[in-house]
Amino acid sequence: MDATGVDPADRAVRPVDSGLVNSPVDAVLGTVIEDRYRIDAPIARGGMSAVYVGEDLRLGRSVAVKVMDSRYSGDPTFLRRFEFEARAVAGLKHPGLVAVYDQGIDGGTAFLVMELVEGGSLRELLRERGPMPPHAVVAVADPVLGGLGTAHAAGLVHRDVKPENVLISDSGEVKVADFGLVRAVAEAGVTSASVILGTAAYLSPEQVQSTHADARSDVYSMGVMMFELLTGRTPFRGDSPLALAYQRLSFDVPAPGDVIDGVPEEFDEVVLRATERDPADRYADGFAMREALLAVAEDLDLPPFTVPAPRRSAERSTMARMRAEDRRPVDTPRQTRVQTDPGAPGGPGAGVGSVDEHDDRYDHDGFGDREEHDGGGRYRPRPAFDRTRSSAVAVFDEPSGGRVRALVWILVVLLIAAAVGAAGWWVGATVLS
Repeated sequence: MDATGVDPADRAVRPVDSGLVNSPVDAVLGTVIEDRYRIDAPIARGGMSAVYVGEDLRLGRSVAVKVMDSRYSGDPTFLRRFEFEARAVAGLKHPGLVAVYDQGIDGGTAFLVMELVEGGSLRELLRERGPMPPHAVVAVADPVLGGLGTAHAAGLVHRDVKPENVLISDSGEVKVADFGLVRAVAEAGVTSASVILGTAAYLSPEQVQSTHADARSDVYSMGVMMFELLTGRTPFRGDSPLALAYQRLSFDVPAPGDVIDGVPEEFDEVVLRATERDPADRYADGFAMREALLAVAEDLDLPPFTVPAPRRSAERSTMARMRAEDRRPVDTPRQTRVQTDPGAPGGPGAGVGSVDEHDDRYDHDGFGDREEHDGGGRYRPRPAFDRTRSSAVAVFDEPSGGRVRALVWILVVLLIAAAVGAAGWWVGATVLS
């Protein structure tokens, strides 16, 4: 054993091989990268990378380790951009950004070491509770826009803002993950020039038409995400990711209030300006959009709100398995953990910003049937409901709302049964007398 507590011989016979990341037997598990980061358990994997729960053996803390697929690890152009973006993001300081601790190449494998957000992703929260009331949307968007604005001020663009890339900790922290990775992949030699990089449902029009993206592209994606938080679905649909992406070239994002009743007009205005097809008509960057949203929240006197982490997430499933296998000491300090992508091997509903999805699940929003397009660039509104104190708001604010309602119905049924029995007994007694 060495100072890290790992047998060097064991380390030598299990080299890191990112080419096996997607193989049935994950050879990365149990290996130690750069004699420092032990790979403990998978959280999520995608076409470009896999994300693992790891242990920093030098500092004794849990981390998230993103291991890139060997296709990219062998590309010099990608590696240069990957290193540049990682260094740039590591220099950013904002509570709304997932911290980058380290990056490097070990045995031909490119990796990134990040803060772990213990909790879940915004996607998992949406699937668990459905659309959010306005005060909850502000609680999510405020730190996300602050993080984006900080990156924009440093000349960085995310290019893939979506619920999977927004992580929520158990203490209510909201953080953006995966800055810069899309740009690095875009410049890789293995990437076809005809491929649209990013997630189709959230792309800005200019990202669909060209590879150009700036701060206003992130603003557009943030507007689409706010639309989804308010309504429970994304604004466009298509038979393929490409068809879905091209919808935004011909149609405007509708006002959330046209889709679901009770959304304040001020929120409609923020979303509509953020999603203007012409970038010049949008907010200039994340800070400008955040300022406008906070002004709306103040005008409407919205209450403060702590965003709850999802109760069922891939991160929780991964950590539960690790504890069951006794692979993590009980007294190990619990750090914040990066989350995964819904449906990934990490557990139920997995999905995190830490996994890259170019084949967006475009026709699955987890909230029931979508309205059909009316052919004029807008959607027919759904039946109205009172959003100021609706059942949807109650379910989001009260995690146990569904179980409470079930118990109430059971009680009602039992009372009715008891009443029927009593009435029958009374009738029988009357006849006998």
